[in-house]
Amino acid sequence: MKKESDKTTKANGTNRTNGKKPLDSARGKPARGVMIQMQFNLQRLAWWAVVGLMVASLAGLWTSGSKVQKEVQLSQALEDIRTGKMEKVEVFADRLALTYKDKKDEVMFSRKEGNVSFTEILDRAQIKPDAVKYEIKDQTFGQVMAAVLPSVVGTGLVLLVLLYMMRQARGQQDSIFSFGQSRARLFDKGKQSVKFADVAGVDEAKKEVEEVVDFLKNPGKYKALGARTPKGALLIGPSGVGKTLLARAIAGEAGVPFYSMAGSEFMEMLVGVGSARVRDLFATAKKNAPAIIFIDEIDAIGRQRGHGLMGGHDEREQTLNQILVEMDGFAANENVVVLAATNRPELLDPALVRPGRFDRRVMVDMPDIEGRKAILAIYARNKPFVESVNWEAVAKRTVGFSGADLENMLNEAAIGAAREAKKEITTENIEEAATKVKLGPQKKRLQTEDDRKMTAYHETGHAVVNWAQSGLDPVHRISIVSRGMSLGHTLVPPAADRVYETQSRLLAQIAMMLGGRAAEELVFHEFTTGASNDIDKASSVARDMVMEYGMSDLGPINYGPAQDVIDWGRAYMEQTQISPEMQNKIDSEVRKIIDEAYKKALAIIRKYRKKMDKVVNKLMEIETMDGDEFAKMMA
Repeated sequence: MKKESDKTTKANGTNRTNGKKPLDSARGKPARGVMIQMQFNLQRLAWWAVVGLMVASLAGLWTSGSKVQKEVQLSQALEDIRTGKMEKVEVFADRLALTYKDKKDEVMFSRKEGNVSFTEILDRAQIKPDAVKYEIKDQTFGQVMAAVLPSVVGTGLVLLVLLYMMRQARGQQDSIFSFGQSRARLFDKGKQSVKFADVAGVDEAKKEVEEVVDFLKNPGKYKALGARTPKGALLIGPSGVGKTLLARAIAGEAGVPFYSMAGSEFMEMLVGVGSARVRDLFATAKKNAPAIIFIDEIDAIGRQRGHGLMGGHDEREQTLNQILVEMDGFAANENVVVLAATNRPELLDPALVRPGRFDRRVMVDMPDIEGRKAILAIYARNKPFVESVNWEAVAKRTVGFSGADLENMLNEAAIGAAREAKKEITTENIEEAATKVKLGPQKKRLQTEDDRKMTAYHETGHAVVNWAQSGLDPVHRISIVSRGMSLGHTLVPPAADRVYETQSRLLAQIAMMLGGRAAEELVFHEFTTGASNDIDKASSVARDMVMEYGMSDLGPINYGPAQDVIDWGRAYMEQTQISPEMQNKIDSEVRKIIDEAYKKALAIIRKYRKKMDKVVNKLMEIETMDGDEFAKMMA
């Protein structure tokens, strides 16, 4: 469990106190962990004391109980003494141990007042003292404990309850006053294993942050030329590309304290807590300057301030205002660099991302083929692969994969090989893992023969229309094995990292998407619900061509919603006003593109119907066909 100190939480390493007992840096007292241990030891000692008293009491009762089984009233005992039935009496402080003449093996007892002597009791009863043999005895330890233990235990339990209530009240008071303290984790030098060598595929971004680290390590060579310390660097990129990993590498490389905190950790239910934590975080970093502050998912607190359309949050705005002041206010903020990461930069407040606060916007993009090869080499270090694995082909096969996808793919490949009791990971394991990452695991779903045949024609229709058109990437795999929500799939991964898409390629892609629907109509003279996802994607591409890309007879005009409309520094979404007549024209153009693509798909299916039947028959037999085998059958 994570332990929190009064200022910051140590994520790795210990406090640097030259081997002495760790102290709270703010108050000069023993660290909270030591105090908790001391309190725990005191509690344990108190409980052992109570248990000891109870054991002693039980021991005393057992010792005395071994001799005393039956109680006799004092009046009856005196009458038995008067009549000569009593053999011997042992006198204790408040009890009498009675031994009768006819029952010498059995000892009974009677109670008396503790401050009245036995002789006085005999005198009151008008019994001569020599009527019975009696002996004054001292009480045993067990008897004393049995007498006093109830009051001691009762008092002890009351004190323990009061102590517990006081500690709870003090803990609640401490937690209330600690709300405003930073929850940032501190990474000391040498305590973070990730280095820049462990980050690949983002060479440009890595170079940008390396300069920031070098500036903090060697500020002299920069200041000699009049350069100032960058105040902030914003890491921007989609999920899984390595923004947080890059920050961890900075923590591993920097020779300065590194404070890490998520944007959501600033927020609490109490008003003013977020801004107080920001002040505490920057104050701690300034005391230990030079230092680096990393705020992950900064869009949680850095969104545009109140404008009524997207809702407002006063606490979040206060937190954002405090960050703005700390990064570039009247007070100097020397030698403290702020790093932040987000995958939604369009939501950030313009005042936050301006120069002077975040001086650098570091784009962390999806890795290209060389980047994927480098990432695969890093994650394949400690895994045994067969020598025949072609990493160049794997990198080409995984176009569109992020660094997190590649790591997950190799991990799934290792799991698959272990499941099959292999000693090394094969190319087949990698291929299956790549498909699993994108589409999900295989499902051995029971299907009728008609369903399997319909799925086979649907997927083959996609593949045939793709093969018959020039300019499209080749088919990689056809399968009628169920994965995720689909009963089959046709994989056509990009053959290269493209930046642009042409109009002809988009039209060909729409025709390929509708190829499954066309095959169903020609073969079964029936439509199924299996083409719903294909229709949705084709319609989306066609609408984007008309409304955003200007690829229609309506011309190069954007009819879509305008983004980032600036209103006194605030950005938000605003729907462009389109007349009903123009909306009808847009719908007509979209319908025109879809109809032409569907007619093209039908024509291709009719032309290659015989070859398609052969592919379907083979697919029904083997269930999964790779791209090379499909190309041979079509040729």
